[in-house]
Amino acid sequence: MQAVMVIPSKSEAMLTQKVAGVPLLVRVLATAVRAGVEDLILFWPADANPAIWDQCVGSRASQGLQTCKIQCLPFDPRKSSSWAAISSLLDDEFLWLPWNFVTTPRFLRAIKPSMVLPLSWEKPVRIQKDLINRSPRAGISTDPGVDGISIHASNDITRAERFLVVNSGKATDGIYSTFNRKLSRPFVRMLTHTGVTANMVTVAGLLVGISSALMYARGSYPAYVAGAILFFISGLIDEMDGMLARLKFMESAFGTWFEGFADNATYLLLFAGITTGLYRQHGKVELIWGGALIVGCVLSVIVVALQRKTVTDPTRPHEYSARMNRWMERDSSLISRVARQIHIFIKKGVAIHYVLLFTVFGGLSLFLQIAAISANLTWAAVYYFTRRLARTYTTATVPSAI
Repeated sequence: MQAVMVIPSKSEAMLTQKVAGVPLLVRVLATAVRAGVEDLILFWPADANPAIWDQCVGSRASQGLQTCKIQCLPFDPRKSSSWAAISSLLDDEFLWLPWNFVTTPRFLRAIKPSMVLPLSWEKPVRIQKDLINRSPRAGISTDPGVDGISIHASNDITRAERFLVVNSGKATDGIYSTFNRKLSRPFVRMLTHTGVTANMVTVAGLLVGISSALMYARGSYPAYVAGAILFFISGLIDEMDGMLARLKFMESAFGTWFEGFADNATYLLLFAGITTGLYRQHGKVELIWGGALIVGCVLSVIVVALQRKTVTDPTRPHEYSARMNRWMERDSSLISRVARQIHIFIKKGVAIHYVLLFTVFGGLSLFLQIAAISANLTWAAVYYFTRRLARTYTTATVPSAI
């Protein structure tokens, strides 16, 4: 997709203002790149420091963007003469991209082509080239436009940061993840103003998870409750690292792998701690269920890792869950229906609530048994899909996760 952006004169101070830890211009461009923009026609004012643009070009978040930089040429989107001057550079369809409009890649990607030119050019709009040639005057549209915040002054930055944090989840988030993210928002926003990285947050969550397992291993009700609370906190931290990565454009294949590793390690340590604690209380029978649970978890980790390599691009491993959900929804077999019902034990954001409830109400032994059955159903279900659905669908037939 092509985009057109005009930087006005005397805007230098605002261009470098940080919004959720990222300079405004870098954020706008990085959001566009993640929404599918590959080419940019940029009008750059004579009074702006070229080092600002060099920072944008050198940013990892904006890599891959090809730019046609036009300097010292006035441009007014309300005038047909301005569009006529760059007509030869425009694609058949392009995106008008305001320099100071903060939104998310998901919202920007969802913009549909406009049938009329906008009354206001403060929001992004997808335009067809022939519309400009045919109708230079603005039309009237009932479309409210893309959600976001226009930055005109410093107080708008606070509103924009709140908007970004609220919308830093995923389109596939369920009720549990949505609730967890609401609890995490104040901390995520605070972290955007620090040098803390998403991987650092992942390490913190792993350390809290280890503490949870050690508390469970003590084998007493007060220790169990303390362990459950710590595990709940580790689950919130698990939400925070992904939110922070998206807000600061830190997503990476390594980050996805490392987060998955930390989650798996936290699960194994938790189940080992619960098994140890229950063994101290009730004897060897708990070891049988605990052993079955740990074996099921290890097999699930192995099978999921192998399938992730098969059904996702190596550079986009975070799309695995969305692809699997779509595949299960397409399949009407019994194992698909069962697999969709046991997700509470394979998605940490959901499991933390059930671990806490079972612990507080004295059902830890029952939880261990249910988890053991679910863990073994998980790896069996994943293996089933690997054998059956990989023959039917290819990576290309399943839409990318948003």
